[in-house]
Amino acid sequence: MIRLITTLIITLFAFISTIFAQEITGDWHGQLDVHGTKLRISFHVIKTNIAYASTMDSPDQGAFGIPTDKTTYKNNNLFITLKTIGVTFNGKLESDKIEGTFNQNGMDFPLTLSKEKIKKEAPKSRPQDPKEPYKYKSEDVVFTNKKANNIQLAGTLTLPNEVKNPPVAILISGSGPQNRNEEFLNHRPFLVISDYLTKNGIAVLRYDDRGVAKSEGTQKNATSADFATDVEAAYNYLLTRKDVSSKKIGLIGHSEGGFIAPMVASKNKNIAFVILLAGTGVDGAEILRTQSKKALKFAKLDEEYINFNDTMSKHVFNLIKTETDQKNRKETIAAYLKKARKNAPKTMLKELTDENIKLQVTKITSPWMSYFIRTNPKQFLKKVTCPVLALNGSKDFQVVPKLNLNGIKTALQNNKDVTITELENLNHLFQNCKTGAVDEYAKLEETFSPKALKIMSDWINKRF
Repeated sequence: MIRLITTLIITLFAFISTIFAQEITGDWHGQLDVHGTKLRISFHVIKTNIAYASTMDSPDQGAFGIPTDKTTYKNNNLFITLKTIGVTFNGKLESDKIEGTFNQNGMDFPLTLSKEKIKKEAPKSRPQDPKEPYKYKSEDVVFTNKKANNIQLAGTLTLPNEVKNPPVAILISGSGPQNRNEEFLNHRPFLVISDYLTKNGIAVLRYDDRGVAKSEGTQKNATSADFATDVEAAYNYLLTRKDVSSKKIGLIGHSEGGFIAPMVASKNKNIAFVILLAGTGVDGAEILRTQSKKALKFAKLDEEYINFNDTMSKHVFNLIKTETDQKNRKETIAAYLKKARKNAPKTMLKELTDENIKLQVTKITSPWMSYFIRTNPKQFLKKVTCPVLALNGSKDFQVVPKLNLNGIKTALQNNKDVTITELENLNHLFQNCKTGAVDEYAKLEETFSPKALKIMSDWINKRF
């Protein structure tokens, strides 16, 4: 999923992190309530010879051993930071509990930790998840990215029965660490997509992102351009297979994956097709601004707050685009935000403390974010000559449909085979929904719209 700057939830679901130690060394467990969605977290605290250190697990997201940046403990007060996602935790140890506040980008959430492990809630029904035995072949595979220190990427290749040399689609996940199923809030959209396509005669390769599950490597300091080389490695692997058609290898990218797919297809003219699921048609700065406005409206913040935030964001993004020196960029952005808070709405002041500004600057100037903000996908899209299908949901607030679909259409105006469709009442995950807000994602039983699945399958089979 495309990352949010001003809202906690998406970034929180994609990564999360925090916490600490002393008499508090050991394992601590708590649960965040993020607008009705409950997330279990566990912190493992140790004391070294010189300081405290900690890691965090987020079992509900399948994330374990996440390191924090800094852990301090003094006078029973704990302070934890995770700069990359703008997180701080302030807590006080009292008796056998730590009462504290989890803050991300100025948004506070209470968090109580104890030694008692929290049981996993019974998972909500996900009726679209396929059940074994599958009606097709499913093979675990490993391939190598020679452009990234020869890291091994692990995945699953599904092959339809009784179809000789079928077309094959490589699935490309959205932003943040994702496993091969793009698992999120107990939804597994890539599993559902691969199952449907394979039953309809199309082979599918899906894989764990680098540094996730069984794949090697790390996402630290990596950009979308780096992740594009993982896709290239997947393509090169498929060329070695004798059971799929080497001339019918295509790409299906969701969200950031829809930003990455055209990068690969613009350079490799042998890519047979591209499907963009909530793919981007404008630069990251515009994506993040439109996304932020909608998220703040969902949060019921007033127009003054929303407009001031948008003005600041626009200025900061311009600085990221124009200032080439990293040190100067950080200093200039920090100075601007400190000056801007003099005129900020009172409701925003807690988000513009020196500490929060420092965290925000670190996050916004990270390699991934800087690349995303600076890069316009049109430069890649205009070079894509293979058939393209672009789909988006009318209620997607993370990648706003009309803005992005129009951008894609304009960039592909010289491509002879382009289909662009906005699907009614679908959100960013392609679920039928009421509002499109993040807090609906986990509550909905549907993982991926059957209509969208049929459109993809029919579109590919019509051409191959």
